[in-house]
Amino acid sequence: MKKNINTRKYIEEYVKIRNKNSKIIPLKLNEPQLKYYNIIKELKAKGKPVRIIILKARQMGFSTVTEGIFFKETVTKPNINTAIVAHKEDSTTNLFNMSKLMYDELPEPMKPEKKKSNAKELVFDKEDGSGLKSKIKCFTAGGKGVGRSDTINNLHLSELAFWQGDKKTTLTGLLQAVPNTPDTMIVIESTANGYEYYKELWDDAVAGKNDFIPIFIGWNELQEYKMTYTGFELTKEENELQKTYGLTLEQLTWRRWCIANNCGNDIEQFKQEYPINPEEAFISTGKCYFDKQNIINRIQEVKDIKPIQQGYFIYDYNGIKISKIQWVEDKEGPIKIYKKPKQTHPYVLSGDTAGEGSDYFTGHVLDNTTGKQVAVLKQEFDEIEYTRQMYCLGKHYNNALIGIEANYTTYPIQKLEELQYSKQYIREKEDTYTGKTEKRFGFKTNLITRPLILAQLQTIVKEMIELIVDVDTLKEMLTFIKNEKGRAEAQQGYHDDLVMALAIAYYIRPQQSMHAIKKEKIIKDNMYKDFGIKETSDEDYGSRIEII
Repeated sequence: MKKNINTRKYIEEYVKIRNKNSKIIPLKLNEPQLKYYNIIKELKAKGKPVRIIILKARQMGFSTVTEGIFFKETVTKPNINTAIVAHKEDSTTNLFNMSKLMYDELPEPMKPEKKKSNAKELVFDKEDGSGLKSKIKCFTAGGKGVGRSDTINNLHLSELAFWQGDKKTTLTGLLQAVPNTPDTMIVIESTANGYEYYKELWDDAVAGKNDFIPIFIGWNELQEYKMTYTGFELTKEENELQKTYGLTLEQLTWRRWCIANNCGNDIEQFKQEYPINPEEAFISTGKCYFDKQNIINRIQEVKDIKPIQQGYFIYDYNGIKISKIQWVEDKEGPIKIYKKPKQTHPYVLSGDTAGEGSDYFTGHVLDNTTGKQVAVLKQEFDEIEYTRQMYCLGKHYNNALIGIEANYTTYPIQKLEELQYSKQYIREKEDTYTGKTEKRFGFKTNLITRPLILAQLQTIVKEMIELIVDVDTLKEMLTFIKNEKGRAEAQQGYHDDLVMALAIAYYIRPQQSMHAIKKEKIIKDNMYKDFGIKETSDEDYGSRIEII
């Protein structure tokens, strides 16, 4: 047997599995398995370590093909340690039995000598130690010191979302046992289990914050998930699915059957077990405050829309005023611009400051002629830098009306006033001593205003969600739930900074003009002479900020 035999050829010719009908058959790769295999093949061809995280629908065969790939590596190469970690004992046993069957069904000339092993370990070696010295060992997550004493070449972590105990600590120990070398592989695969640690890993992989390549394959990509069409009339949701994903009538027939027979007529359960996109998979454990399906559909529509600009502002500040504002492009920058300002359009800019239960300073810019989201700010600024970026962003959008929440700090509001920013949102406040109504800058969130602004945003999500274009904002809405007491809030462990800022943005719109001004009536502000800023002649780029 040649040591460098092609992995797919080896798997499909020599590896056998037990199918759903308990028959022993060759492992022939289906469409999702082949897509996954080709990613591994490409990484290996580039000399990169294989680091993959899979979000899957049920019964796609990812565990099986991973075992096949790891099995081939272990029984054809010396000194290979393969570790398999499952979420519960019976799953560990099933995965071990799968590897044992693969070995038992190999042609005799291809079987490496095997030492006597215990119930969860296969050791490929000779009694005198002159054999492969390779092994496959299976663990159950939750055991003390799982995998910590070994150096592991291939690590398969199955159903991570359902592991018991401290997932993060267990996973950290396991990952440290795998050298970061091109000949190593780590595969994490799981169905979703709500919003928990596995989702954090997935989100980080999607955002490029770790080395794992995210693979999602919806149920619609497995050809066997279809049944003969019975002539039923499609629902509105089925029509949308057909339009968005190109589903056939046979696939929709299978979907109906699966919901009724495998999911107890619970469509939410179907979406979690057989998702068609990642957002469906991670169904919130609480009741989503907003129209969840609208959000999921909108994410699919805008997920490939990237900001036309991303970065931050630099400026001169002499202790009294800000001048010489310039835009700097930065792919990691806190400000994302989706549409450039137009000279004739009025804008609003809302702000939510980091405070109790919040980690981020955020802001949204809306084109006030349409209500459409055109820019987003999100960063762990301190108050000083946040205020200055908001000042510059407001100027950038034609002296936008700025409305910043005043609950936890009034510094940004006071500082904008000192900087003589021309348009801040004004609220009315009753003086408790005189009973007179006073005018104050900034938005105050309280028992009266909070449900009001959230209800308004809820309506927009339900009826005009096309106004929202930022995926991060939409994803945050999916974790904004009604708790057991009926209060609308971020699910535990998640944030609502973008949600609250957007709710404020829509609420403050009436204090700004909602109509474009005719070009000849534009009164140029004093920005040019006061700040020495270069004016652009681009009609669609009404910014008075020089770009560097």
